[in-house]
Formats: sequence, C-alpha cells, structure tokens
Amino acid sequence: MASKKGIIITIIILASITAASFLLWIVPQENPATLVVSDYENYLEGVKKIHQVLQESIETEFQNLLDGNTSPDEYISITEVTTSQVTAQISEFVTSKPTEEWQNSYITYMEAMKKFNEYIIETKVAANMLKVGQIDAETLQNIESLRLETQELIKKSDELRP
Repeated sequence: MASKKGIIITIIILASITAASFLLWIVPQENPATLVVSDYENYLEGVKKIHQVLQESIETEFQNLLDGNTSPDEYISITEVTTSQVTAQISEFVTSKPTEEWQNSYITYMEAMKKFNEYIIETKVAANMLKVGQIDAETLQNIESLRLETQELIKKSDELRP
C-alpha cells in the first residue's frame, strides 16, 4: 500500500505537469523574432566579412569544379549549404530593422546578397550541365554577370552609408 507522503508527492508532480502544460497552452507562441542591432556600421561590416568568406569559398569551389578537382555532386552539396547560409543572412537583414539613415545601405546590401544567391544557383546549374556534358558559354556569361552585379550592389551599399 502507498504511503501518504508518496501520494502527496505524486499529486504535486501531476499538478506541476498540468500547470506547466496549461501555461504553454495559454502563452502565445507566435512571437516574431527581431534582431536588435545598435551598431549598424559594425553589423554591416560583419555581414560583409561573412559574405566575403562565402563568396571566396564558392568561387574557389567553382574553379575546382571547372578544373575537375571537385565532382558536380560535391559542388552541388556545397552550393546548397552556402545558399542556406546566405538566406539566413538575408533573414537577419529583414529582422534587423535599421534606422532610417541606414535603411538604403542595408536594403542595397540585402539586394547584393540576393544577387549572390542567384549567382550560386547559376553555378549549380552549371554543375548540373557538367554532369551530363559540358557548360555552355551563355551560362558562364550569366555567372560572371551575376558576380559583377553583386559587386556593384556592394559598392552602392557602401556609398549609401551615412
């Protein structure tokens, strides 16, 4: 037979679990995440450094693909990881809510990141072409064009800084 003390402890545990479940049900779960940035210049510089590392990495791997040092499947998996990292950076830009004086620079840099994502996707298309044959000249021109557009948007973002 159970002791009084054991029954009381069991009731307390059950009451605690019920109360915790009730609180989880009552408290709203939809809290939009907002990235709080107070030093907009340093935040943008940090994002630029991350972007630079990603860009150098993808350009190196793309050259390795063209040279035959990386297989198309390996390159495609690298592009998927890089694309998700760039998308995460874009999401941070959306939630950072810069002050009005920094908005144009932030928006332009976000556009550069989107263009960089297009660049990555185009190199992925090239890798798929390489799997079944060879890359056509138009695709290589599109890749270079997207790379240059990304660089121009970065320069424009720098010029728009307060």
